[in-house]
Amino acid sequence: MRLWNLKSGDPLAITLAADARTTRVDYCDDQIWALSIGGGEPPALAVQTTYGLRARSMRLFPRFVNDHQVIISPESYHRPPNVRLFFPNYTRINYAPLPDIDVDSEYWVPDSKAIAGRLTFTNRSSELQAFRLDWVAQLTPTAGQRMAPAEMQLAPLLLGETANLKPAVFMTGGATAISSPHPALSIDITLPPGGTRQLTWCHAALSDDEASFALARNLTARPWEAEIARLELLNASQVEIYTGEADWDAALALSQNLALGLFVGPETALPAASFVLTRQPDFGYSLRGDGNDYNHLWNGQPALEAYYLASLLLPGGAKLLQGVLRNFVASQDESGVIDWKPGLAGQRSRLIAPPLLASLALRIYQQSEDRDFLQEVSPHLLDFLHAWFTPEHDFDGDGVPEWDHPMQAGLEDHPVFSRWHPWALGADLAAAESPALCSLLYQECRALIQIAEILGRREPIPALQSIADHLAIVVEDAWDEQRFTYPYWDRDSHQSPPEEWLGERKGPGTVQIERVFEQPARLLLRVRTAEGATIRPRIIVHGDNPSGQHRIERIGEEGFRWYMGMGSLTCERVYGRLEYVEIQGLGENDEVRLYRMGFTCQDETNLLPLWAGIPARERAAILVKRTLTRARRYWRRYGVPLCPDPPDEREASVCRSVVLPWNQLLGEGLLAYGYQPEAAELVTRLMAGIVKNLKKNGAFQRYYLADNGQASGERNYLGGLAPLGLFLEALGVKLVSPRKIYLRGFNPFPWPITVKYVGLTVLRHKEKTTVVFPDGQTVEVTDPSPCMVCLEEG
Repeated sequence: MRLWNLKSGDPLAITLAADARTTRVDYCDDQIWALSIGGGEPPALAVQTTYGLRARSMRLFPRFVNDHQVIISPESYHRPPNVRLFFPNYTRINYAPLPDIDVDSEYWVPDSKAIAGRLTFTNRSSELQAFRLDWVAQLTPTAGQRMAPAEMQLAPLLLGETANLKPAVFMTGGATAISSPHPALSIDITLPPGGTRQLTWCHAALSDDEASFALARNLTARPWEAEIARLELLNASQVEIYTGEADWDAALALSQNLALGLFVGPETALPAASFVLTRQPDFGYSLRGDGNDYNHLWNGQPALEAYYLASLLLPGGAKLLQGVLRNFVASQDESGVIDWKPGLAGQRSRLIAPPLLASLALRIYQQSEDRDFLQEVSPHLLDFLHAWFTPEHDFDGDGVPEWDHPMQAGLEDHPVFSRWHPWALGADLAAAESPALCSLLYQECRALIQIAEILGRREPIPALQSIADHLAIVVEDAWDEQRFTYPYWDRDSHQSPPEEWLGERKGPGTVQIERVFEQPARLLLRVRTAEGATIRPRIIVHGDNPSGQHRIERIGEEGFRWYMGMGSLTCERVYGRLEYVEIQGLGENDEVRLYRMGFTCQDETNLLPLWAGIPARERAAILVKRTLTRARRYWRRYGVPLCPDPPDEREASVCRSVVLPWNQLLGEGLLAYGYQPEAAELVTRLMAGIVKNLKKNGAFQRYYLADNGQASGERNYLGGLAPLGLFLEALGVKLVSPRKIYLRGFNPFPWPITVKYVGLTVLRHKEKTTVVFPDGQTVEVTDPSPCMVCLEEG
C-alpha cells in the first residue's frame, strides 16, 4: 500500500463518503464530507459538509492549547499536515501541531449517516509533554441551533440541530464539553517521553438526538485496526503508478479513488449500485425522500460516462462495472431499447442509450475474463443494437440511424445543435446523420461479433457483419477531401451543405428569400422573444422540393422547441428553391432569423471513425496528420477541444473545452492505428491541464479550455478525472490479473514507469520491460510486438 506525502499546494482532492463496496449507501440521505487544509473561518485542518444543503456548514477540526498558545490554523503547525493514505471512505493525515508532538489523524466514514476519527499522539522528545486538545464542532444551521454541550447517559457530548437533523459528536477518553470560544470536546493530554495516546471520536446525524448519540457512541467502540485492515485489503486492487512526475502519480491515484467513491445504492429500481457524476458535500439529500428531485448530476448513469468510468476502474473494479451494465439491461423495454440514463429512483430519460454498451461489456470481459457475465448480457445487447435500426431511430429507413437529442450524443454545448445557448443555432440533431453515431454502431457490431465468437455463437455474426459493412461504406462516402474529416450530412438529402444566413425580421410578416440551391436546403428558424416568454408562432414556407415541384409547408407551434425565450425550428423537409416564409404569432419586438441548416461545423466526434477502425490506414494517416494533430485544428496545448472553431461570443468558450471521455476514444483510436507516441502526447497534454487546476483549485473539474487550461464546471466530476485507462494504454500495458498482462510497444514517456497491481510489478523502460509476479518470478521483454505475459504454474 503506497504511502503519500501530499500537502497543501500539491495535487489534492479528498472527499470522504460511505463506500458502496462495504455498506449500502443511502441514495436519498448520503452525508458527504470534504477535507480542507487551511480553509474556512477560522482556517483549520477540517472535514466539512452541508448535509446536502441542510446546513450552511458543519466543520470538525482540532484546536491545540499549550502554555496559553492556541493553535488552529495549519499554517501555525510546527510541521504542516501531510496526507499519507486515502480511500473513498478513509484518509490518514500526519502533522506536528507542536514541537515534538506528532499526530496521526484518521477519518473514516462507515455509513451514510456518520463520520468517525482516531487521533494518535506521540511524544518525540525526551521530556514530559502536556497540552490540551479541543475537538471543535462548528455548525452553521439553516434552521435550528448551533452545537452546544450536552450530556446523555452520563457521557458529555455536543448536540445541535439543522433542518431535519440532530447531529451529535462524542469522544472517548474522558473529554468534557465546552462552549467557548467554539463548541468542543476538550481533553488534557500528558505524554511521557516516547509515549503515545489514542482517542476516537464520532459524529452522527440522524433525525433524533438520542439515535444520533447511540450511533456515535457505538462507532467509537468499533475495532479500528480490523476495520482499517479490511479497507486496505479492499483497496489493494487499485493500480499504483510511479512515473517521473509526482504530480501525475497523485492525480492518477486520486482519480481512481474518487471514481470508486461515486457509487451509491443499490436501490429497488436497479439491481446493483449505480454511480453519480459527482459526490460532494452539497449533494446526497432528497427533499422528496425518493431521489426523484435530484438534478442531472444524481439522476442516472449515462452510457458515455460509464465507458469512461471503466477506464478508471479496470481491472480491479470489474464487479462494480458489471453491476453498472446490469443496471442498463434492467432498463430495457420490450422493443430492445435501453435507457440512456437509468436512475436509482426509477428515473428514465426516455432516450435510447448511445451504442457503447457492447463495447463496455467486451472491455470488462477483456480485463476480467468472466465468460458467464458475457453470456448473461449478450442477448440483451444484441436486442439493443437492433433497436437502433427501428423507424423510431432511423427516420428515413436507410440503415443509418439518427441521434434524438444533443445530450444523448454529448453535444449539449454544440454551436449548431445546442438548444440552451443564445449563441447556438438550436438545430434539430435528428435532421442530421452523424459519423460519430455510425462509428459507435459499427464498433458495437464488431464488439458483438467478438462476444459471439468468445461464446461460440455464430448465428448473429453474418447479420452483424452486414450492418457493420453498410455503416462503414456510408461513413467513407462522407469523407471530405478538402477538409480531411468526416462531416455530418443531411438525413434526407445525404449531402453536407454549409450553413447560410437567409434573412431576418422583427415582428410578424414575410421574409423574402428567392434562392435556388445547388444542394437541397433545410430551413432553420431561430426566434428570440422580447419578453423572454414562450410564444405560439406559425410558419408557412413557400418553395420547391428538390425535384422542382412547388410546395407550401405549414408548421404550427408544436414544431418549435423553447428555452428561456429562445425558440428553434428545423423544418422536416428539404428544398431545392425557397421563395419566401410567412411568420405569424410573433410580438412586434420579437426577432426571427432564418438559416440554411449547415453540416460543416466540425467537432471532435467527427473523428470517431478513427476509434471505430473504419478508415483504411492511408486515410487514417491523413485524418491523424492533417486534422487531429494539426495545431490550427484540434491539437491544442491541453487536449482536443469539442469544437476547433466555435462562435466568437465569449460565452461560447465552452465549445473550446476538452471533453475527456471523447478524448479517451480518440486516444484509443490513435493506438489502434499504431500512433503510440501521439497517444502519449495527448495524455501529456490532458494531464497538464488536469494537474494545473488540481493544484490551483483542489479539485478535478468538468471542463478545461484546450488553449489555456482554464477550468470550469462541477468539482470532482467523473468526466474531469485524470485518464488513467488511456495512460496505461498509451504505456502499452493492459492488466488482467496479478498473473496475466498484455504488453505492446515500449514506454513512450520520457521517464521509466512502474505499474503495481495486487503484488504484480511492471517496470517499463524505453527498450525493455521487466515483469515481476507476486511470487517473485521475473520476465524480461525486449520485443515491442504485442504479447501476453503469464505466470508459469509451479
